[in-house]
Amino acid sequence: MTRVFKMAALAIFCAPLYVGPAYAQATRTWVSGVGDDVNPCSRTAPCKTFAGAISKTAPGGEINCLDPGGFGGVTITKSLSIICQYTEGGVLSAGAGVNGIVVNAGATDHVYLRGIDFHGATSAQNGVRFIAGASLTIEESVIRRYNATNGLGISFQPSGASQLFLNNVTISNNGNGATGGGILIQPTGAAGTARVEMRNVRVTGNSNAGLRIDTTGNTGFGILVAIEDSQFSGSPTGILINTPAATTSAQMVVNNSLISNDTTGISASGGTNRTRVANSTITNNGTGISATGGAIINSFGTNNLDGNGVDGTFTPPVIDPE
Repeated sequence: MTRVFKMAALAIFCAPLYVGPAYAQATRTWVSGVGDDVNPCSRTAPCKTFAGAISKTAPGGEINCLDPGGFGGVTITKSLSIICQYTEGGVLSAGAGVNGIVVNAGATDHVYLRGIDFHGATSAQNGVRFIAGASLTIEESVIRRYNATNGLGISFQPSGASQLFLNNVTISNNGNGATGGGILIQPTGAAGTARVEMRNVRVTGNSNAGLRIDTTGNTGFGILVAIEDSQFSGSPTGILINTPAATTSAQMVVNNSLISNDTTGISASGGTNRTRVANSTITNNGTGISATGGAIINSFGTNNLDGNGVDGTFTPPVIDPE
C-alpha cells in the first residue's frame, strides 16, 4: 500500500512538468484545411494556420499549402516563403484594424508570398502591410475588399531600404470613399527608401487611388518605381504621385500599360517627381494626365493619349525612344 501511495504522489508531482512535445524548426512546413496547430507541421501532420506554422519554420524556410483552406493572417519577422499556388491558400481578414499579412522583419530578410487569396471581408484594414525587411515579393495572388477607412490592398511603408516586387497580382475594390486604395508606396523617416517593380499587375476598382506614390514624411533617398504590362482602372485616380516640399524625390517608369476608366489617369504633383511613359494607352478617363507644382510627365513618343474628357499634355520635350 505504501508503494502504491508513493507512486501516486510521484505522478501528481510530475504531472505539471509535462508541457507536450517540442518540435525543432523545419526548413519546410505544411498547412492543411484539416490540420491542427498542435502538430509539428510536417507533411503527414500539418498545421491549421500560417500563424501556427511560422513558429515551427526555420528562418529562410518555406510554408506550403497541402490542400484548399483558409489559413488566417500572420506577422512575419524573418526571411520566409509562403507558397500556395497549386491550391487555395486563403487569408480571410475581418474586423477593424485587422491586417492579412504583416511583414516586420530584419534589414537583410527577404519574404516571398505566392498563390495567396486575400479577402478583407469589407471591414479589414490592409491585405499586406510592410513595415521593415530587405524585400517583399508577391506573385500569382489576389488582394480584395479591404474597405476600412484608409484600407489598402498593399501598404508598403518601409522604415529602411526595402524593395517590393509584384508579378501577376490582382488588387481590386480596396479603400473606402476618399481614403485608402489599391497600393500605397510611402517610405518613412530619413532611412526609408523604396525600390518597386510591377509586372502584369491589375489594379482595378479601388477607392481614392489605384497606386499612390507619396513622399510625405520621408527625407531618405527616395522612391523608384518601374511598371510594365499592367492595368490601372476604375478609380478616382489611376496613378497618383505626390512629393511635397521638403521631402525626397520619386521617379517612375510606365511601359506597355493601360490606364483607363479613372477620373484622372496619372496625376503628379510636386517639384521633385518625374514620370516617363512608353508604349502605353491612356484613354476613357475624365482627365488623361495632370502635372502640377513642377512635376514632370514625359513621353517617349510611343503612347496613345486619346479619348479622355480632357487628354492633358505630356511635359515637353518628347524623349527620343532610340
